Formats: sequence, C-alpha cells, structure tokens
Amino acid sequence: MTDKATRIDLFSLSTPPMRAFHLTWMAFFVCFFAWFACAPLMPLIKQQFHLTVDQVANINIAAVAATILARLVIGPMCDRLGPRKVYCGLLVLGALPVLGAAMATGYESFLWCRLAIGAVGASFVITQYHTSVMFAPNVVGTANAASAGWGNAGAGAAQALVPMMLGGVMLFGVAEASAWRIALIVPALAMPLMAILYWRYTQDCPQGAFSDLRARGIPIDGGKKGSLASFLAACSNYRVWMLFCTYAACFGVEVFIHNIAAIYYVDHFHLSLKGAGIAAGSFGLLALFARALGGWLSDKAAARSGLGIRSTLLFALIAGEGLGLMWFSHADSVAIAVVAMLTFGLFTHMACGATYALVPFIDRKALGGVAGVIGAGGNVGAVAAGFLMKGMGSVQQTLGMLGVVVTATALCALAVRFSPEHKAREAALRDLALGANNSVAN
Repeated sequence: MTDKATRIDLFSLSTPPMRAFHLTWMAFFVCFFAWFACAPLMPLIKQQFHLTVDQVANINIAAVAATILARLVIGPMCDRLGPRKVYCGLLVLGALPVLGAAMATGYESFLWCRLAIGAVGASFVITQYHTSVMFAPNVVGTANAASAGWGNAGAGAAQALVPMMLGGVMLFGVAEASAWRIALIVPALAMPLMAILYWRYTQDCPQGAFSDLRARGIPIDGGKKGSLASFLAACSNYRVWMLFCTYAACFGVEVFIHNIAAIYYVDHFHLSLKGAGIAAGSFGLLALFARALGGWLSDKAAARSGLGIRSTLLFALIAGEGLGLMWFSHADSVAIAVVAMLTFGLFTHMACGATYALVPFIDRKALGGVAGVIGAGGNVGAVAAGFLMKGMGSVQQTLGMLGVVVTATALCALAVRFSPEHKAREAALRDLALGANNSVAN
C-alpha cells in the first residue's frame, strides 16, 4: 500500500503506476477499436452477405457472448500470472479473429469470427486490475474510471473512423466488397504492436513482477496465488453479484447501443452510413470524460462521507440512465434522438466508472476474481439485451423495455453495504498510503 500512487500525474511517464495507467488505456483503446470495428460496417456486411434481421441479432450476441467466459477466466489469470503477461497474450491472440473476420466468406464464418473477437473485450478486466494494484484508495476510483473511459472510447472511435477508413480505401478504386475487409486489417495489425509496447514498458505492480515477488516471499496486494481460489472467493461475496447486476445494466446497455446504433439510425431515421456512424460514435466518445467523471465523483464523495456513499451515487446514476433510455426510445426525430442518447449515455458511462470505483474495496485478496465476475456481468447484460431484441423484433421497443429494467436494477446498488469493520479497515489503508506519500514528499 505504501508504494501505490496517491495522485495521478497525468503528463508523467517516470513512475511504474503512471506508465501502467497510460499503457493500459492505450491497449484497451486498441482492443475496443478492434472489438467494435465491425459494428459500423454491419449495414454494408448485411447487404453483401444477405443477412436477415435474426442473423444480425445473432452476430451481435456472438460479439459479446464470448466475453462473458473470457472475463471470468482473465480476472483470476491476472492474480496468477500478473496483468503484464496476460495483456500481451490477449493482444497477440486477439488479432487473429479480427483478421479472420476480414476474410469471412459468409454468415457462418463471419459469425464464428465475431464470437472469437468477443474475447478481446476481456481487456477491460486487465485494465481495471492493473490500475487497481498501482493506485492508492484515495485516487483508485478516478484511475480506474479514467483508464477505462479513455480506452472505452476506442468503441466510439471505431464507429466514427471505420466508415471514414472505408471511404478512404474506396478512393483508391477498391470496391465495397473488398474495402471493408481492408479496413479491418488496421486494428488487427495495431494489436501486436501494442503488445510489444506493453511488454517493454510496464510491470505487474509498483514493486515489480508478481513472479519475482512471490519467489522472494513478498505478499501481493491484489491476488491470491491460485486462480481458482480468487474466483471462488469472488463468487461467495454477495456484493460481487449486486455489482454484477449494476454493470449488466450500464456496460451491457453500452455494448448493446454500440452494436445497434448505426443500423438503428440508418433504418429508423434514414441517415447515411457516414451520418449514422458519426451519431453512433458520439455515444462512445462520451467515455473520454464521462467514465472518469463517475470515478472522480465516487472518490470525492467517499473522501467526504466514507465508503458507503459510493453505492448511493451508483444508484442515482443507474436510475438516471434508465429514465434517459426510455426518453431515447420515444424520440421521433434525429435531433431529439441524439440529445436523448447523449443524455442517457452520460449517465451510462458515469455509472460504469462508479461501479469500478467500488471494485477495489470489495475483496483485496481476490481482486482478479472480483473484477472478472463483475466485468462478465456487463456482457451478460449485452447478451440479454440481444435476446430481448430477438424476442421483441423491434429495436425501438427493446430500448423502451431496457429503460424500465435498468431503472429497476438501480436498487441493486443500494444493496451494496459494508460493515463498520470493513469501512474502518479501508479508511486505515487510505491513511497509510497518504501518510507514507507525505513522508516521502517531506
């Protein structure tokens, strides 16, 4: 605890925590760009492969389904192997299905590639794990939310930039049928390059590599030696399942919107592919500041009122998201739809940040398991939303129903409570980190 960073020196790369902070959000950005690069191309792919509405829904479900299992596995793996090794492995292996999607020949092959690409979404868990072990309690919520938010903006960047990349390729005389494939090669190549940087400039925690520390008998704050033990400890904690539900309500909706927004704007409001991409991309780009704002508010509220206020803040944000989502579902013009989307999107991203501002305080000795299970909840929410759309057959009706469900889920945040002993222990750890930092500064 005494070696963790107690402040975020945004323009510094001189310390292990700040190098980890910047490289985690960059790696996360690349992964999410690759994960959602297909989404703005779906109107074109739908036309080329002659996809039905049901097949498009299956592809959207596949894109997030594999992430559930991947996040459950990746979290405990971070406890076992350390975030550096796990992230580099994910970046290298995740590039393969992205290349596969670029070479797909029909519905079945594209569906399987989208399913495999979903594993890249587990990058979020590694990002949150790495910043959690690098930063002290007074700023860990802000660090988690900012790194996740900036990385998560990769999804919005994909919505906005991939159609432009497609247009740029077509300017050279490449036909649409080949141009979208070439556009997908860009994120596939960026992933292994990011893995090289991550391996070169990061370490597992402020003290060094997990393997070296364990060999020297030094205890690690953030993980049990066994991956299974970390996972089981997380599953036995009711708070984990409450946050599992809240993350399903916020990040699950976020992923669902990323996958359907472009098609919704094209089909419902008759926008062009470029216009729909810009409208849909604005939702994702909110993550540049909104997630960080949610984590920052959580840290500031906790500094004033204690650990318990973090749950109350999360309740308010989830409720605001649900109400805004219902408004978006009833919008009857493009202008109102975009305003409503940005409104509920602000609450959605802030709620994601506030959820993971709570994660480091649930169980410090099973951090990977906690982060993995809660992270999987987000994708469970996205898959559930996908099946809901299949059942209702209408995107607009699905959005309205999701608004009702999300508003009700806000109650799960209020159920996250901590004992007086737990609060006192966390307060002592916070004081220890701040005291050690002040001693070094003096």
